[in-house]
Amino acid sequence: MGKRILLIIAAILVIIQFIRPERNLHPGTQTASIGRAYPVPAPVQGILEKACYDCHSNNTRYPWYSNIQPVGWWLERHVNEGKRGLNFDEFAGYTHRRQSKKMKEAAEQVEKGEMPLDSYTWIHKDAVLTAQERSTLIAWAHDVQRLAADSTKPDTD
Repeated sequence: MGKRILLIIAAILVIIQFIRPERNLHPGTQTASIGRAYPVPAPVQGILEKACYDCHSNNTRYPWYSNIQPVGWWLERHVNEGKRGLNFDEFAGYTHRRQSKKMKEAAEQVEKGEMPLDSYTWIHKDAVLTAQERSTLIAWAHDVQRLAADSTKPDTD
């Protein structure tokens, strides 16, 4: 009886390897990326690429273990949730009010150490931000937030 159950479990694990989630792979500059609407200095771009874009853009660098199901399914769900919260590749398409709100939230989460997620930095050691990188990212997010907020104000001329 025990061998039979193990065989069934093994068969299920093999079968699910053929059920692959859709991958978040759209390389290149996107037409609505944040860089099309706001200045993104090179140091900030580097921080975003190493610590943010895998979950918050339209192009994810997948680790080897994403090919193993059900881990791949979990990762894809996680990436989709991250993109729903903030997608730097679609940022220019947000309303100015939403842009301002998202940058305020991003700055707060980085400041509190909530982003990047511990579950991400545990495996992606290059995504662990130094105090200087955190400070740079927070200052930039506040700058973008102010620019977006200023765009929502009506002209007084």
